[in-house]
Amino acid sequence: MRTSDVFELLRDGQPRTRAQLAETSGLARSTIASRIDALMRLGLVAPYGGGVSTGGRPPSLLALNPLAWTVAGVDIGATHATAALADLAGTILVEHRDDLDVALGPEHVLGWVEGVVADLLAAQGRSRHKLAAIGVGLPGPVEHSTGRAINPPIMPGWDGYDVPGHLQRAFDVPVLVDNDVNIMALGEQHAHLPDIDDLVFIKVSTGIGAGIVSGGRLQRGAQGTAGDLGHVAVARAGEVLCRCGNHGCLEAIAAGPAIARGLREVGVEAVAGQDVVALVRSGDPRAVQAVRQAGRDLGEVLATLVNVINPSAIVVGGALADAGESLLAGIREVVYQRSLPLATQHLRITTSQAGERAGVIGAAALAIGHVLSPEYIDNATAAVG
Repeated sequence: MRTSDVFELLRDGQPRTRAQLAETSGLARSTIASRIDALMRLGLVAPYGGGVSTGGRPPSLLALNPLAWTVAGVDIGATHATAALADLAGTILVEHRDDLDVALGPEHVLGWVEGVVADLLAAQGRSRHKLAAIGVGLPGPVEHSTGRAINPPIMPGWDGYDVPGHLQRAFDVPVLVDNDVNIMALGEQHAHLPDIDDLVFIKVSTGIGAGIVSGGRLQRGAQGTAGDLGHVAVARAGEVLCRCGNHGCLEAIAAGPAIARGLREVGVEAVAGQDVVALVRSGDPRAVQAVRQAGRDLGEVLATLVNVINPSAIVVGGALADAGESLLAGIREVVYQRSLPLATQHLRITTSQAGERAGVIGAAALAIGHVLSPEYIDNATAAVG
């Protein structure tokens, strides 16, 4: 058994004695002692209170030390960016948000990231060597293995840009990059659904995308495009032209700009998704009807997804999620009608609880998942002997 296997027994934060670890793992106490010593030299494991004595000296308890290392999470949106520091339990220690146009290009935006992460470390009194990794979310398609955006439609100058390499010039740590909806799925799971191993996070905003967690793991697909629901064909879209160049895409009739366009055609003043949400909240019947129909269109695609991957929860986020029950009612109507009864028996369909913070929480979770992975732990402990 590797050192990382022993660490996995403590990763849940539950304190255990060396004897308990030996019993659970089947290893000799001397082997457990050597593995624990390596983890303690890294600071990842620390004494925790005291155990209950059954006669003689009380056994010492050991537990994960979440403050051993710090990670940075960075959520870059179309017009904003948020950076945060988190401990190894995913607790956000400090964060900073600014208006920032991603179209200004990678040099400008990543320069902002460098400066803010450095400032946050200084504000927390934590040296750079305590920073273990950086997670970054981008508002476009990402090749996760390289951390490079691939043909991002709203990110001029970013196509193929080496995001990890840029940030590693300032911080000599691993840099993990993913698209925004994937990190939102991780953020929602970490913050509010830690016991759910199968969930789908739907972002409904200017576009429509999904982050899919199945069997406890984020599913990116072969090229990282898993979850691109916005360009699935739906019946009602017919010959409507989508920005991708195809006709009949879900996004062309159910995303925020498409709903706003439909309302303008019937004389309702609406420019973007935020205007649609404001109209729904004010009780405008035409806006309520339009959003509910968008929910039905979403439900048509999600019903197929429910039958294919059988999630426990569907979480709706993004700007249009603020329309609340008007959107959810349409989704539920079609999903429950068209999915198998067994698949929907315990299915929850809700709006995001993490809200706009889902991205930065998820970016931190992405970094934590890397530095607490078995390979990383084993390499780190080997380096300290």
